Parts: sequence; C-alpha cells; structure tokens
Amino acid sequence: MEKIEHKMVDVNDINMHIAELGHGPTILLIHGFPELWYSWRHQILYLAAHGYHAVAPDLRGYGDTIGAPLDDATKFTTFQVVGDMVALIDQVAGPNEKVLVVGHDWGAVIAWYLCLYRPDRVKALVNMSVPYTPRNPRFKPIDGIRAIYGNDHYISRFQEPGKIEAEFAELGTERALKKFLAYRNPTPPVLPKKLGLGDSPNKPIILPSWLSEGDITYYTSKYEKTGFSGGLNYYRAMNLNWELSAPWTGAQVKVPTKFIVGDIDLTYNTMGIQDYIHKGGFKKDVPLLEDVIIMQDVGHFLHEEKPDEINQHIHQFFKQFCDEV
Repeated sequence: MEKIEHKMVDVNDINMHIAELGHGPTILLIHGFPELWYSWRHQILYLAAHGYHAVAPDLRGYGDTIGAPLDDATKFTTFQVVGDMVALIDQVAGPNEKVLVVGHDWGAVIAWYLCLYRPDRVKALVNMSVPYTPRNPRFKPIDGIRAIYGNDHYISRFQEPGKIEAEFAELGTERALKKFLAYRNPTPPVLPKKLGLGDSPNKPIILPSWLSEGDITYYTSKYEKTGFSGGLNYYRAMNLNWELSAPWTGAQVKVPTKFIVGDIDLTYNTMGIQDYIHKGGFKKDVPLLEDVIIMQDVGHFLHEEKPDEINQHIHQFFKQFCDEV
C-alpha cells in the first residue's frame, strides 16, 4: 500500500484526489457508494504489477476530493461526473487518448454513461454489479422505485436531503459504514422510518473476512470529514439524470465490455434483472458485450470479497486490447 502514489488534480472545476501506481496502459477504476479509491487497493497493486497504469479517484463529493457543493444534488448528475472522468483522462492519459475502465456500483453507472456519452475515450470496459439500464421514456427512475418497492426502499429513503444523514449521525459513522459494507443479502435494504435504521446499538456487527477493522477505520476517517451527502447526491440526481439523458433514449453502449456480478448481490436479484441479463436484453443494449460472469456465493462488494478472481478477470479481458501487457 505504501507504494501507491497520491496527488490532487484539477478537473472540471473541482480538485480531485487520485491514487495511482504503475506504468503502461491506463486503467481508470471508478468506485461506488459508500466507497472510496481505497476500495480498489487490491486491484491497483495487481494491475500495476502486471504492466498497467492504475488510477483510482475519489469521485466528486467523496474522500479527499474537494470543490463540489455538497448541498446541491444538481451538481452530481452524470453530465458533471462524466465530465470529471473525461477531464481526468486528459490529465492521466493525455488529450484524445483512450483508457480502459472498471466500474462498480455507482462507479458502474458512471462507466456506462461515460461509454454512452464519450465512447471515443474508452478502449474497453469491465463493469461490476450494476448492468446497463436503458432509459425508459415513460417512467422516472425514483418514481418507478417508489411504485414497486415503496417509500422504505433505501433509494427512496435517500431522497430527502438531511434526513438520512441525521440518522447516520445518530447511528455513528463507523457503525453506518459497517452496516453498508458488511451487507450481504440478495434483497435490497429497507429502512423504515419508524425504526430508524432498524439497528440495535449494542448488537455487534460481524465483519466479513475480507473487511478488516483497519479498513473500516480508514473509511470512517474520511466520511467523518465529508459526511455522506456527497455520495447520497448521486441518488438524489437520478430523476434529473433521466431528464438530461433524453437525447440518448434507445442508444446503445458500443464499447467492448465484460460484466461481472455476484449471485447474491442485491442488484442481480432486483426484479427483472436476471431476465434482462440472460434473455437477450442486455446484449441488445450493449452489442459489444463479450462476456457475463456470475460469481457463485458472492455479494455486492465482489472486488473486495474476491480480489484475486476479479483481478484475473480484468487482466485477461483487457490484455487483448493492449500490445504491451
């Protein structure tokens, strides 16, 4: 870990913290919620050792990246965040250069939009956990979630600024992070208001083998400084993303892609997703989808739970697009 280099980069009117290591083709690693660059620590070390230049930013609103207004979710749409990624690619790979991209959770969503908006900047994509979701012109995403799952679904509960942040504060940053990062259930989290976060403060949270107390300490140190609003703003901008992306209704993602998901990931078990992945819809929307990997008995944070397998999947897929690795 000591080998990983850290620096600040001015991109798209924010000051972005990145972790990087290695020389060779650039791989951009995009994290999700509630994660940080740190979530890619295993991949950074492996990929650098195998001839790549691995770059993992703290996304706007997260960690040591500064400059985005945390009280304004309209500054967290895919337009701004993809703009951040394009500006970062210019900095770490060069103007007009293409990079390899890996995404997870919200990072996967951002990676899909990066490939949709700017396929000229991406050689190939490995995306994890969240499949591409084509824009439905009839339903806004938050409205659809509320109609299907109700107001206690975690994404519904994330919508009102300040409310869930207050509950996280009452629970404590460390315990809130443990609850999210240790979550290993095929059903989406339900957070009924009358029960707060449904937590018994005296009940210990058993961490999985791949997540240490030291890892939690690092995440906690960063979230205690920034709070959760930056990450929650990505959820709060979902309906605005739907409005802004209207010109791409029906558009395909035309970048060579490999998709990986765990079979007990809540995303894989969302209504209709397995049929979409396995019965032709996914391939229709992402015509250059080359491989779909369903990892058995693996949860949402698969790149941390099974880093060796994920590292090999990334390398084996990307090396066909690189002469020098």
